[in-house]
Amino acid sequence: MVSKQRTAACGSTEARARLRTAQAYLEVAEVVLVEPEREEFASVAAGLAVLSGIAASDAICCVRLGKRHRGEDHHGATVLLEEATPDGSALAITFTRLLELKNTAHYGATLVSARSAASAVKWAGRLVERAREEVER
Repeated sequence: MVSKQRTAACGSTEARARLRTAQAYLEVAEVVLVEPEREEFASVAAGLAVLSGIAASDAICCVRLGKRHRGEDHHGATVLLEEATPDGSALAITFTRLLELKNTAHYGATLVSARSAASAVKWAGRLVERAREEVER
């Protein structure tokens, strides 16, 4: 049985709100990432980067498709992201990389490495920048 993808209607107002949220998560992730005293902060930075990427994906999809993913499994959002822009396939790859860290960053018993966290923040930054471009065009 094929499950129907869950989406919610949205537009430019929601896209701007999701972009602001994505930017806020990214800003905090960048601050937390450079905290040298606390090893667990790398996991926190990665977790915030994941949330930033999710919000950025929502912003892109809202402004370009008029809908965003609303299911529990965020991997469903990659399908929408792929459709949303001409470079959607590349964006979806970046987004998937972030999602691969989600469980470890948010729920894992092991910590995300500083290197992985730095990569996650970089990937989120790419998505936030593309969301900003889309919302402002």
